[in-house]
Amino acid sequence: MASYGYIIVGSGIAGLYAALLAREHGRVLILTKGSIEESNTRWAQGGIAAAIGEGDSPELHLQDTLRAGAGLVDEDAARVLVDNAADAIADLVRFGVPFDTADGEMLLGREGAHSVNRVIHAGGDATGAHIEFSLSQLARLSGVTILEYVQVLDLVVEDGAVVGLKALDTRSNRVESFRGTQTILASGGLGQLYRVSTNPTVATGDGVAIAYRAGAEVSDMEFVQFHPTALRLPGVPVFLISEAVRGEGGVLRNAEGESFMARYHEMEDLAPRDIVARAILNELSEANGDHVYLDVTHLDAARVRARFPQIYKHCMDNGLDITASAIPVSPAAHYMMGGVRTTTWGETTLPGLYACGECANTGVHGANRLASNSLLETVVFARRAVQRSLEAERSPARPWPGSVAIPPAEGGAEGPHPSLSGLQELMWRDVGIVRSGESLSRARGVLAAWQGMVEPSDRPSQELANLLLCARLVTEAALARQESRGAHFRTDYPEPADSWRHRLVFRR
Repeated sequence: MASYGYIIVGSGIAGLYAALLAREHGRVLILTKGSIEESNTRWAQGGIAAAIGEGDSPELHLQDTLRAGAGLVDEDAARVLVDNAADAIADLVRFGVPFDTADGEMLLGREGAHSVNRVIHAGGDATGAHIEFSLSQLARLSGVTILEYVQVLDLVVEDGAVVGLKALDTRSNRVESFRGTQTILASGGLGQLYRVSTNPTVATGDGVAIAYRAGAEVSDMEFVQFHPTALRLPGVPVFLISEAVRGEGGVLRNAEGESFMARYHEMEDLAPRDIVARAILNELSEANGDHVYLDVTHLDAARVRARFPQIYKHCMDNGLDITASAIPVSPAAHYMMGGVRTTTWGETTLPGLYACGECANTGVHGANRLASNSLLETVVFARRAVQRSLEAERSPARPWPGSVAIPPAEGGAEGPHPSLSGLQELMWRDVGIVRSGESLSRARGVLAAWQGMVEPSDRPSQELANLLLCARLVTEAALARQESRGAHFRTDYPEPADSWRHRLVFRR
């Protein structure tokens, strides 16, 4: 059985960055269930938030993060995030990421809920693709062992500590075991839970599922962020239209051509994402439509093409010139705020196991992630996880008082066998942007029955099993939280409640 100093699960920015740091301290293995380039990072358009501009400061960045998080941000973790932002950007530059500059200064954009311009980007709206390419190429050349098309099945726990994992080679369908002194989960989110999603097909909640099965704590799962603006064209797959488009002056308009966001929030088109997504949903309901419009036709056409080359080209390829016609958009599932609960050093509740990136829950996002804090979080906390792994004295996250387990699956249930499309439709309808006790209870029963029907035997069935477990965690948390806060909105409890200003934690 092969043994490593570090086993890293996932090949997005979190996993690659952690690997590039860890290679200096031990033998490193990256396991990724697709190719090394397949991850959410690749599709990130907006950029990375960092307080490096004139008139900005980490304190201002912190205050914006706290406001967006709707009362549930862990302030200590958020302070770590903003205080380490400049160093994180410097590291990415050192690793070859070509951020956009003018006259020697980094160009800064603005996105929703930011009070100033502080979003650093690369290639206009191709930030994620540039980061993924730079880090993956460096990893390939750096002596890191990379095994592609390998699906992690379960962690191996001995005497209460993680000592390795079992994985499936999806090309040979053979199960292999790997031992590691440290295991870092960096496996991304769960966007494939929903019928309409900006996430690639690999985003199936694997890290959360395997951590929960191993006994690690999982928290904040009710908070799934829906991006307000995904392209809505007949027959065209979901495609993200970056919030940076509104940051550059894009205006949301309803079917009547009215600019409507002033009726919903003082920040208008740059309000927090949860507010914009629900505002669009309300406009769609009133008009009985399936999209609103994002209008940039009043902006300089050359600037739009230069700032958003990917979006411009993708729309043109599908017959839409965004400099001449408004973009039809509607909300889509985008980002998981919850995940495997960690300390500010990336430690989970299981010794030997760390988590970073979207699969982790550091507490920095609270109930609603501030735009472009996600890529920053991956770098800051991946670095801290590797740093912590080198210390002689380490302490995993303390068990959360009052953590609970989800009820057992209902094996042997009758009815249609679960499918990915059926699960996505159920979650979109009953556990989506707007929820209720009735819809959540309905989903809870179906999910408990479905989970008992799945016997993983290959990558698709393993992914479905992981998604079903994540769906149950999201649904149980949403049903338990009897209020509306951030990305979690219930029609039967439409207001936030001070008694719910705490996290919901699950442990098997």
